[in-house]
Amino acid sequence: MQLSVVAKMLQFGGVWTRYKHMSKTLGCEMIFAVYLPPDITETKCLKWLSGLTCTDLNFVEKAGAARHAAKRGIALVLPDTSPRGSDVPNDENYDLGQGAGFYLDATQMPWSTNYKMESYVTQELVDLIDKEIPEIDISEGFAISGHSMGGHGALTLAMKYPDLYKSVSAFSPICHPTQCPWGTKAFSAYFGEENGIQIGKNYDATELMTAMTLQQVKELGLDNILIDQGSQDNFLIGDVNQLRPEDFRIICEAKGQSINLRYQSGYDHSYYFISSFIDDHINHAADRLFLSNN
Repeated sequence: MQLSVVAKMLQFGGVWTRYKHMSKTLGCEMIFAVYLPPDITETKCLKWLSGLTCTDLNFVEKAGAARHAAKRGIALVLPDTSPRGSDVPNDENYDLGQGAGFYLDATQMPWSTNYKMESYVTQELVDLIDKEIPEIDISEGFAISGHSMGGHGALTLAMKYPDLYKSVSAFSPICHPTQCPWGTKAFSAYFGEENGIQIGKNYDATELMTAMTLQQVKELGLDNILIDQGSQDNFLIGDVNQLRPEDFRIICEAKGQSINLRYQSGYDHSYYFISSFIDDHINHAADRLFLSNN
């Protein structure tokens, strides 16, 4: 077995397990969490991608997702947000380096050795789940969701890997990172100053949708994209709009992609917001993975 158990926690009849393994893709030890609902021998899975500075534990401890995941009988898988360790390159700022992997494969040194989160999430982690966690059936793909940087990851990976992801939703996603400081900083570092922003368009939900033909959008098979956005999110209405959800909504509607962008009055960017609406996102995933409503 490639996985070792770090911790197990019982919640709402199901079990959270934190696993540790040596990642060949990232060249470091990684931890990810899995929630298996009660009385299930085989089920589908929602993959959650967290935001800047987070680990898997932010969602485990704050989102309140296990109650409804147990009710719907859906598993949850939570990777970390970046490679980790004393030998892994880092930056003194919160929005670059460890905790800020942006779900991409870096090409620029020193980042390119370890920062391959796109390949880790879409390949290595998928293989581990398939081989080591038999209760999760991935034969028909995953649902994917995330928050902020993780929302950016969920949207872009769902668009780039339609055979793998059958449903996508997001909380407060970074929708147009080539047009905001978080994204331009990350892309310039991970892909190089000269061409980083141009390469970053391949990791930008708005730019990916813009580049698609109407037929390609139809072939994505995403019948509806659910996005929840707090109206009082300081990263939306503060000095800089880091999120730009309207950019993504406008291009989705122009391309015929169904999108439900919900502005939730008074809510901010925090896990108080996520925990208030996480049941809707679990339902969104479970419905599209053909799970019955228990």
